[in-house]
Amino acid sequence: MKSTLRVVKTWFVAVAFVVLIIVFWYCSFLFSRLGLRAPALNHSLCHSSWEWESLNFNVSRRTKLFLTLKDFFWHKNTVNLKLPYGITDSEVTLQKTLAGLTDYDMLESTESLSCRRCVVVGNGHSLKNSSLGSVINQYDVVIRLNNAPTRGYEEDVGNKTTMRFFYPESASHNPGTHNQPDTLMVLVPFKHPDLLWLKWILYNEKRVKHGFWRPPPLIWMGKTSQLRVLDPFFMYMTASRLLNIPTSVDPSIKKVVNYVHPTTGILAVYVALNYCNVVHLAGFGYPRADEREQLIHYYGDDTMMSMMASIHNISKEAQALKSLEDSGAILHLRPLSG
Repeated sequence: MKSTLRVVKTWFVAVAFVVLIIVFWYCSFLFSRLGLRAPALNHSLCHSSWEWESLNFNVSRRTKLFLTLKDFFWHKNTVNLKLPYGITDSEVTLQKTLAGLTDYDMLESTESLSCRRCVVVGNGHSLKNSSLGSVINQYDVVIRLNNAPTRGYEEDVGNKTTMRFFYPESASHNPGTHNQPDTLMVLVPFKHPDLLWLKWILYNEKRVKHGFWRPPPLIWMGKTSQLRVLDPFFMYMTASRLLNIPTSVDPSIKKVVNYVHPTTGILAVYVALNYCNVVHLAGFGYPRADEREQLIHYYGDDTMMSMMASIHNISKEAQALKSLEDSGAILHLRPLSG
């Protein structure tokens, strides 16, 4: 009898040991593969160490992102400048454009979250072979930029998209190809023709190509119910408070002269800081300026050469991102492979 019990006990210990080995191996594998997923799933991050006030933007945090028709006349006096920092001289076009929209709000499923864990997905080449796709898909809010594709790149960039920031020249003819059915398509108006383009789409008016640095889609197959217009206030604050770009206003034309456009990416980061409790980034950063043949996106064949005539100050933006990371306000996700 004792011999039988000894055998059973030995067998039990052996099985338990094997189970522990398997559990240990699985956990090691899980953390090695998904080590960067924890920040997205950990609700304790909502009590992060950084506070909005510590960023010294000297402006109240704003979670209402989009222009609406009902408060249009209040917004027009927020910043007394022309686009991209204000809407002066674009009021009539904007009013008609907003009247053609069917909704002005954030998705209820996102708005109702007590903690919004967000990732802003840049278009940088660092995403290629990163295996970050499953990590990105775990965030509550995924913000993508311009016409960056997801189909065919899911392993590295995921396929979840809550909001996509774009302007006419970066609009996709068929947004359904690389977005989900409920993705909000957020127009970032840089100039008056951008609002005209949206008005043409909404009212099926005659399109023209004048006023664009690259022909925008003349036919847009997206859902108008998913369209939103970002308040230019965020562009103004990105330039003046996050990037500290000197603004010299010509009072005769109510326009900032000699200004530098923030990129859509850095704008999205500032918006996320306003709207989200947790802000992580993926795919940000450019190669060095002297690496002219280096690819800059995870898709396509654009190189640093294409940035030579850019109206963006990418070095200033890199400094701003580093400052935000040093303060704990944002976190850069590192590739899981490659």
